[in-house]
Amino acid sequence: MNESSFNIFLSDGKLLTQEAKLNVLSCFDGMSCLHIALDRLGIPVNKYFASEIDKYAMQVTQANYPNTVQVGNVEFVTKEMLNNKIHLLAGGSPCQGFSFAGKQLNFEDPRSKLFFEFVRLKNELKPKYFLLENVRMKKESQDVISKYLGVEPIMINSNLVSAQNRVRFYWTNIPNLTLPDDKNILLKDVLENEKEIVGARRGRYLVDGIRQDGKMLTAGKTKQYLEIRNDEKSNCLTTVQKDNIVIRDKSKCVRSGGRGSYDRHEWDSVDKNHTRKLTILECERLQTLPDNYTKHVSDSQRYKMIGNGWTVDVITHILSGMSEGKKKNIVTAKMHDPLIKTGT
Repeated sequence: MNESSFNIFLSDGKLLTQEAKLNVLSCFDGMSCLHIALDRLGIPVNKYFASEIDKYAMQVTQANYPNTVQVGNVEFVTKEMLNNKIHLLAGGSPCQGFSFAGKQLNFEDPRSKLFFEFVRLKNELKPKYFLLENVRMKKESQDVISKYLGVEPIMINSNLVSAQNRVRFYWTNIPNLTLPDDKNILLKDVLENEKEIVGARRGRYLVDGIRQDGKMLTAGKTKQYLEIRNDEKSNCLTTVQKDNIVIRDKSKCVRSGGRGSYDRHEWDSVDKNHTRKLTILECERLQTLPDNYTKHVSDSQRYKMIGNGWTVDVITHILSGMSEGKKKNIVTAKMHDPLIKTGT
């Protein structure tokens, strides 16, 4: 871990020194993207508690951060169980009940109700800082979250720090939050072959070549089309691979594995193009993960957890606000347990 001179201020303006280190509770932790962001900022961690139930995501976490304390299902996490003062509470509650891409079941969806477990822990633990991430949703759902958390969200597109279009809402009390600077990262910086582009297969209903989005569910009239992006960015990574398809004109590609093969990828033919899925390495880079961070599980599980994960550099940008403030006094906070080195 990078031990920098990063400073974190407590509620009274006093400085939490590196000797004290943070206690963190990450709800719906996944593969611990939050921990990667903390490492990139050089924020020292004492105890990192991870609430997660996916065994494969937990396997990746423990391989990269073996001192992570797994505490299981968020519904059963309590203040007494943690037995440590929590300085940072963060999470991205399951979004399937909120998402525009889902069925818009909102708070009636059991997965979306897990948001209230985050609220419960925020009220019980009273952390100095909190951060909640979620997808774009109906305004009424957004307002409910804002009411319970006491802050309005900021909307950040990952395309500012990555080659991926990924719009998310972030609710936090971390100060001085602004949009990150545009790093101008394009697909050519991420793809293993920079001459390729990305599109998606979409079910569309077209009339004279014009999309009829209001009629997309008309029985028997939708057809799969290959839609190509023109902004040198990818679509949002999801667990559905057809949402991101790498495309190359047939004239620039030959059959994979054959004599004179252009590259090692398997290609499908669509109209005048060849297509393939993104590689795992490309997906990791689109989420600004370290290369091969997820290598400890099967490819199918790697694709799934990357699609469900956070764009690390967005979280890094948000957490950087914890260093802002006027230094009044330096204090070493009293921790319950001895310092534990985390990370690899």
